[in-house]
Parts: sequence; structure tokens; C-alpha cells
Amino acid sequence: MIKKRLVGVVTVKDGWAVQSMGFQRHLPMGKPEVVIENLDRWGADEILVQCIDRTRGDLGPDLKLLERISRKGLSTPLIYVGGIRTVEEGVAAVQAGAERIGVDTLLRDDPKTAAALAGPLGAQALIAVLPLALNDGKIAWLDHRVGRSTDIGAETAAVLKAGAISEALVIDWKHEGQREGFDTRLLDRFPIAGMPLIAFGGLSDADQLRAVLERRNVVAAGVGNFLSYREHAVQQFKQQLLGLPLRPPTYAQPAWA
Repeated sequence: MIKKRLVGVVTVKDGWAVQSMGFQRHLPMGKPEVVIENLDRWGADEILVQCIDRTRGDLGPDLKLLERISRKGLSTPLIYVGGIRTVEEGVAAVQAGAERIGVDTLLRDDPKTAAALAGPLGAQALIAVLPLALNDGKIAWLDHRVGRSTDIGAETAAVLKAGAISEALVIDWKHEGQREGFDTRLLDRFPIAGMPLIAFGGLSDADQLRAVLERRNVVAAGVGNFLSYREHAVQQFKQQLLGLPLRPPTYAQPAWA
């Protein structure tokens, strides 16, 4: 049986890890490297770092942050999202320490270039990042630069159907940071049949995570703010999710043990 994954999500703005609510409010937490190191120690299956100011500022990927994270010697695979505009920048992000990368704006503006990343990196290294909501019962994709939503266009849908991108990160952006907020209809109505999905946004308790991870089209669930409220939150979630095909909880020993 294919194992499912619990992904720790770290949102970065202006160089600081932040708690994010609904893509609008952000509360500082500290240095992203420290938050990421904790998630690695607590046994997250993957860590997703999303730098939310890189695209709007046309800054490109934060390679310096990736290099600092890489020097930590993490054992957990790292996904990087934020600011990737070209194939060369996607490759540079992987060379700086990311195992996989996610694309949102590039996929919207230039689906062919997004698909071309599969050439040097392979489809398994690529994730479509889709902040979604239901508008009049239909899936709508938010363009966070202008605050407007559209459908998933035919060219983007063709790239997803062609297999150039391995998974889609479905972000319930309206309920991001809201306890028990995730709208599972986004998974049930996702328009690309057979696309493996990662659910994120408002996932806050074990029952909710179980309901999401039990879906056949969901391969992973991401948790952000709600891993920050208590130590060992990853292990506690995994303990509550026993019976699902998840890697069991692990408890890293401190360096002095």
C-alpha cells in the first residue's frame, strides 16, 4: 500500500516564519530555519516552505534561505514554493537544497514553461500549487497578485492531465488558519481526475485529517499554524491517526542523550 504523508507547512514573509490566516493576516513566529528544524526533529514526512512575498516582489526563489536550511543537515524531504519564474530558477532551487518545488503563478502565466521543468527535474519533483475556493459551486483558482479567481484554464488543465506535474497542492485559502475549516468539497470536485492531491488550509485536528487522508485521491495533508501551538504536535497527530498508511511517529533524541 502506498504510504500517505503528513506535511509540515512553513509560511515565510519578509524573511520570517509567520502564521497565516486567509492569505491576509500574518503573525510573526521566528526564524524559518528554527521552525523547520523542529519539524524535522518531530518526524514530519515532508516539510513545505512557501515564501509568499517572492512572486509579488518579482524576487525569484529565496536561494539564500534554501542554502541556510540545507546546512542544517535535515533528514526530512523539503518542498520549496515561491517566486520561481523560469526553468533555470527551478533547477537552482533544487540545487540549493529543495527535493521538490511547487509552482503557482508560473503555472497560471506560462503553463508550457511550468511543464518544461519536468525535463531537468522530472515530474516527481514538481507540484502544482492551487489556492482554490468554491464560487457558485464551481472550483475557482485564486490569483493572489490581484485578489481575483478564475477557473483552471484549458492549457493548465492539459499540463496537469499530461503528467508533467506529479501532484497538486489544494489550498483552501479562504479557511487557511481557521480551525476545522478545510472544505473537503475542493477535493471531491477537483476537475483533473486521477491527480494525486495534497490538502492544506484549515486542517487542525486528527478527525479532520483522517477524513481527508482516507480519500483515494489524497496522498498527503499539510498542516501549518496548528503544528506551532505545542511541541511534538506531529507525533501526537500520527498517534491519533494509527491505522492509516502513515509512517509511524518518531521521537528524536536530543543531541546530548
